[in-house]
Amino acid sequence: MSAHNEGHDPDDPADGPTRGPRGRRGPGGGGRGHRGGGRGFGRPGGWQQADLPPADDAVAWFTGRLPSDWFTGAPDISVDREEIIVTGELAPVAADLAEDESRAAAAGRISRFREDTRSERIRIAEEAQGRYGRKVAWGAGIGDTRALFTHLSVPVMTRLRQPERQVLDTLVDAGVARSRSEALAWAVNLVGQHTDEWLVSLRQAMAEVDKLRGEGPNL
Repeated sequence: MSAHNEGHDPDDPADGPTRGPRGRRGPGGGGRGHRGGGRGFGRPGGWQQADLPPADDAVAWFTGRLPSDWFTGAPDISVDREEIIVTGELAPVAADLAEDESRAAAAGRISRFREDTRSERIRIAEEAQGRYGRKVAWGAGIGDTRALFTHLSVPVMTRLRQPERQVLDTLVDAGVARSRSEALAWAVNLVGQHTDEWLVSLRQAMAEVDKLRGEGPNL
């Protein structure tokens, strides 16, 4: 797979997290994913939901808001409590090209899409940020060639005991990752791949808890 991940785009409103004083979040922060409510409840992990608009209808909103000629099919939209990532498949390149030429042509078409849609993407991102309180990142792909134009890299603070640190150091020593932070991201991704069904069930259960809390009395 040929990936062309890029840093933040200075022309896009999705560029960079919004950070305020300790205990407060700008438009890029807030509660848990698209299950947010208006009330703050502490979690064992230490974060607190803070007036983050829910994003339950984000997929439907983007599907209706995006120009119909941008992607060949429905866009892929993922949401967490900091960011909404919108990616889609572009029209394929000529089938008679050699493998290297095909990858180069795909990368060029993705780059053209990025430039041609920049102003419209900015407008849509601003609307979405006002509606959902989250930054918007964009990406596109053709076959195995993918590009993520803008995205947040959110630091995660944690305390690890020696056995846990040794796991990360083993991944670094083996060349799987270049640093402990990259090794941790790799491990999280691996767990997510192997526990996807369980994580989906867990998120659904958490959404029901939030719904019940929202229906309860204000204390």
